Amino acid sequence: MGVGEHVSEEKSKAEGPVIIKKYANRRLYNTQTSSYVTLDHLAAMVKEGTEFEVQDARTGEDITRSVLTQIIFEEEAKGQSLLPIKFLRQLIRFYGDSLQTFVPGYLDMSMESFTKNQGAMRDRIAEALGGGNQMIENMTRQNLALFENAMAMFTPFGGKAAEPKAAAKPSADEVADLKEEVEQMRKQLAELSQRK
Repeated sequence: MGVGEHVSEEKSKAEGPVIIKKYANRRLYNTQTSSYVTLDHLAAMVKEGTEFEVQDARTGEDITRSVLTQIIFEEEAKGQSLLPIKFLRQLIRFYGDSLQTFVPGYLDMSMESFTKNQGAMRDRIAEALGGGNQMIENMTRQNLALFENAMAMFTPFGGKAAEPKAAAKPSADEVADLKEEVEQMRKQLAELSQRK
């Protein structure tokens, strides 16, 4: 970012939010850039942290809330599901409820806390997924070794059994060991399926 851009950004913040005018034909006009914009442009501005206020071009009424709600609706309609159905149902129930006035403040506080911890949460998730991948890799390697041992034990053409004389019959101890290994494998697979 150049010095000019930095000064422009500071000036913009000092002057307040960017004013977006919404006309009767539903077109949105960015008064700062003197250009028409779309809901996608406004969504990008939100993600960039650019403050803006949407005004009805005819009345001057602040309609930012309804436009932001429309952006959320559009994002959800695209399949970018962020809001759980249970949350949406509960939110609808709060309209007209005596606690309605407390909901916006609570949601603001919760989202602010979530945003502050966003970086730490990303690190934890990455760490958990990394550990999970390593665990699966180790388990796969171990299970493959158990499978190879089992195949070597029962295959007359592998390992010691490839000698000219007939393959030796597995001893009772070897069979017991194999049963134990198979049982361990079964438990590990069951544990893995529960974690998914």
